[in-house]
Amino acid sequence: MTAALLSYTQAADLVAARAAELARLRAPFERLELGLGSGRVLAEPLFADRDQPPFARSTRDGFACCAAEASSHRSLTVAGSTRAGQPPAGPLPKSAAWEIMTGAAVPEGADAVAMVEHVESQERKVRLIAPRTLEAGENIVAQAAEARAGDELVPAGTRLSSPQIALAATCGYATVEVVLRPKVAILTTGDELVAVDAVPSAGQIRNSNAPMLSALVAAAGGKPWILPIARDDDYSLDAALRRAENADMLLISGGVSAGKFDLVEPALARAGARFHFTGIRIQPGKPLVFGELPRKPADARLSLPFFGLPGNPISSAATFSLFAAPVLAALAGSREQSPRFVLARLARHVKGKTGLTRFIPSFCAFNPPDGGLPEVAPVGSQGSGDLAAFARSNCFLVVPEGTDRLETGAVVRILLP
Repeated sequence: MTAALLSYTQAADLVAARAAELARLRAPFERLELGLGSGRVLAEPLFADRDQPPFARSTRDGFACCAAEASSHRSLTVAGSTRAGQPPAGPLPKSAAWEIMTGAAVPEGADAVAMVEHVESQERKVRLIAPRTLEAGENIVAQAAEARAGDELVPAGTRLSSPQIALAATCGYATVEVVLRPKVAILTTGDELVAVDAVPSAGQIRNSNAPMLSALVAAAGGKPWILPIARDDDYSLDAALRRAENADMLLISGGVSAGKFDLVEPALARAGARFHFTGIRIQPGKPLVFGELPRKPADARLSLPFFGLPGNPISSAATFSLFAAPVLAALAGSREQSPRFVLARLARHVKGKTGLTRFIPSFCAFNPPDGGLPEVAPVGSQGSGDLAAFARSNCFLVVPEGTDRLETGAVVRILLP
């Protein structure tokens, strides 16, 4: 008896559990110059090397003073001046103010900064313009208000972008330890495929899945490794699987349906694969296969996780984002391992499909004129091979299993690539 297909939720939970196991393993790492770290995943946390800020800092150009004295609207004598980069001055004399620039150290004894446009100034005297008053701490960031020396600021597993890089630089990290990008073998299969730069003959198509999956792998933090096209015969497939043994993850595109020349699953079985599932109740991507291949020699390394993706490009893209990307994130040491879903409002109704969760290529306007939820609508498509329509999309609209119809204006989930 054929086993019942898993629902989307069941398959996603299974993949998430396996990804969590992979995430607990210590991934290999390398040290990079900080400026080269964008998009990479931290292997070690970042710590504050000193208080942040290391001194009480003015957030405005103005006059450092005692808030109570300034709020009395008496004239205060300007006792000195400090610009950014100079050491803290002080102590501040009684009934005095200290001219200060944005980012400069606040002198000892001052507890507020009056903005330059809020005071009257005459002959080395300043006075806060009535009825304005100051509160203690106004326009000042206190020493260690952001972090104390030794605090963990960015945990391991964080994907670096400009904010983390700026913080690392502030803390003196000229280099950072990052996880090595997992090597992802990309194997496309099918006698109908030819190279991108070839001229297809009748019945042939160019291999669009290899560069598409390569782009998806790179964006998800992996290092793509495109293997030669495998033909629809046992010898070619067996040789290709042997070639992929040194990868950290394997993506196989095509050959996983139930047709006469869909030979990938038997080839995986011959290689000793352990299958977690073969098929899911989703559209597109129903034939998706997930499992692991043993290493040779046995137990030399962790087994090789693989995904047998459907050959249709849109199916491959959807199933990669839903299932392969979380496993790749775990291998890359990232804390962000789930598919990315956000809410949007449906611009026009769509139909569901009995017994399937649908993922429909769609375009979402993320800047609606009314300032409300982003608005999403399916792109016109002729099926899972319609790349012209797919190129007009920027997300997948999710139609849950058991939903007959989503009405115009409904709040829906969309899957981001």
